[in-house]
Amino acid sequence: MSRRPRLKGRAARLARLFPARPRQAARTPFVLLVVLLLGGGLIGLLVLNSALSEGSFKMDDLQKDTKSLTDEEQALQRDIDSYSAPDALQRRARELGMVPGGDPAFLDPNGTVKGVPSAAALRSPAAVRPPEALATLPAFPSAGTATAPGASPTAASPTANTTVPEPAATAPGVSPTAATPTTPGR
Repeated sequence: MSRRPRLKGRAARLARLFPARPRQAARTPFVLLVVLLLGGGLIGLLVLNSALSEGSFKMDDLQKDTKSLTDEEQALQRDIDSYSAPDALQRRARELGMVPGGDPAFLDPNGTVKGVPSAAALRSPAAVRPPEALATLPAFPSAGTATAPGASPTAASPTANTTVPEPAATAPGVSPTAATPTTPGR
């Protein structure tokens, strides 16, 4: 066994400042601190994971909604394109009794006329129908309608061999526009 030598003077005074043997730190507070940090970290990860999965479900629902709305938009755009096609516009104009216009004339800003205007082709009065008659007639000829040999069924005039009904009399106090049916696509 070795004994420490006795110190004298200044060395003895300095030796009193330092403890003779190292003291052990208390372990209980350190262990509690580590357990609390680990537990808090695990709880934080659990909360973060739950928030991310909830956001993922919301994003999935929003993507489904976006897809259905995109499909609906495309269907509506197809309808708009079919109604605004030149052949569809021409068919609707003829159903309404319109005729193709003649050659146009243009006015310059100084007031001179460019071009020679011509009148639109006249149709017989029997071919022009009031809007009330348009709602009762089919847009296309039915399967039983006979067409001329060599003519296509769509080229057949829907006004051939039809009579124009007289506008219905309205009751007193009812405006004539209230009884007018609406035209589809407008």
